[in-house]
Formats: sequence, C-alpha cells, structure tokens
Amino acid sequence: MDRIQNTKISELVGTQPVAPVSPTKVPVPGEFGAILGERLKLSGHAQTRLQSRNIELDQAAWDRVMSGVEKAAAKGAKESLVLVDEAALVVSIKNKTVITAVDKSALKDNVFTNIDSAIIV
Repeated sequence: MDRIQNTKISELVGTQPVAPVSPTKVPVPGEFGAILGERLKLSGHAQTRLQSRNIELDQAAWDRVMSGVEKAAAKGAKESLVLVDEAALVVSIKNKTVITAVDKSALKDNVFTNIDSAIIV
C-alpha cells in the first residue's frame, strides 16, 4: 500500500513550533488549598459556587468531608452528597473531586440527582 505524501503539509507541520501540553490545575482559594493539598480536588464549578455563595469551611470541616469521602469509597459509593455544617457538597468519590457546593439557604426545595449515597459529617 502506498503512503500518501503531501509535501506542503509536511513543510507546514515541520515549521510549526510544538508547545508541550500540561494539565492545568484549578486555582484553589488560600486556606482550602493549604488544608487539602492533593487529598481532595475542587472542580472549577465547585470553586465558583463556594465563592459566589460565600461558603467557608474550616480545616476541621474539610477533614470531616475527607473522612466521609474515604468511608464512602470503602463502601463502593461513586457520587455522594456530603452534608457538612452549613453546606452540602456533591463529591465524585472515585475522582475525589468536589463537583458543586450549596449553602444552607439554598438547600430547601433543592433536588440532588446522580448521587448514590449521602454522608452526614
């Protein structure tokens, strides 16, 4: 089988600089980033929700969230609703990523879908 050759494309491709592609990390607000490090990720959507809804959890609360995530993982959960203090977090257990966050005032009449477990910490 003959190889298709196009010298013009080869010339163009050969002269284009190839920039390395590196994964980007979502910037994490100060204390949260320092507390959790690599244990629990925060999606861009969740970060936006935490900031816009003024949800602030201290180190003890985040430690409880992580403990709940670890327990859910041990039980085979995939997507969990984590109720902590004045907030609800939807967490991907498999990816250890907070998907979204809701404050207490928005919990009323709210429906959470695509979860298979709930954790109260």
